[in-house]
Amino acid sequence: MNIIPVIDLQNGLVVAAKQGQRKTYIPIQSTLSCSSKILDVIDGFLSLFPFKNIYIADLNAIIGIGNNHTLIDTAIKKHSSINFWVDNGTKVENISLITDINYRPVIGSESQKNLFFDNVLKYPDSSILSLDFFPEKGYTGPEELLNNPIFWPKDIIIMTLDKVGKKLGPDFEKLHYFYNKYPNKNFIAAGGIRYKQDLLELRKIGVKNTLVASALHSGEINKETIKELYS
Repeated sequence: MNIIPVIDLQNGLVVAAKQGQRKTYIPIQSTLSCSSKILDVIDGFLSLFPFKNIYIADLNAIIGIGNNHTLIDTAIKKHSSINFWVDNGTKVENISLITDINYRPVIGSESQKNLFFDNVLKYPDSSILSLDFFPEKGYTGPEELLNNPIFWPKDIIIMTLDKVGKKLGPDFEKLHYFYNKYPNKNFIAAGGIRYKQDLLELRKIGVKNTLVASALHSGEINKETIKELYS
């Protein structure tokens, strides 16, 4: 099981995400970090385990109100041994512009339009698709992107934002559906992971990668659990 720490950046600080309600996010309070600054939070994660991948969502860029590009670039340059998975609202048509070696672009479905899907077939191998599911609205993005796997890369995040930060548990049903229907894809769980038992249940489904934030900051998923499950 590969646990990928999550950093949600908003207005220059790492924030605690809850159910995709971005206007209510507040700076993170963590047992791992002395502040909500991105470099301090990354250092906190690395004090727990030598993670090889870290996911960053630039929430300002995603909603189109500013960005945190400079902070993210600084983190990437400082930690050259880490692969950063970055969702900053990148559109499919701009994917070829990204060239950083340790930067994996995340293509969020919420940021896409019903155009340019031919380019998906030309994604670099490093690309990750995020299928985004919001509270009440459900899936957000072009329907053809959800329903036609010809437009999918190998790695796909099932982002269940209604579960994020609420200690509700992952969306096991949705993940089970995707793994059963598309067994040749690598689906990544995101949202609601609370503790070790959730990770064990996800592993039974076939999930090999999970995005985790709150449970790391609270200490519910600790160093011992990560070492035990890491593969």
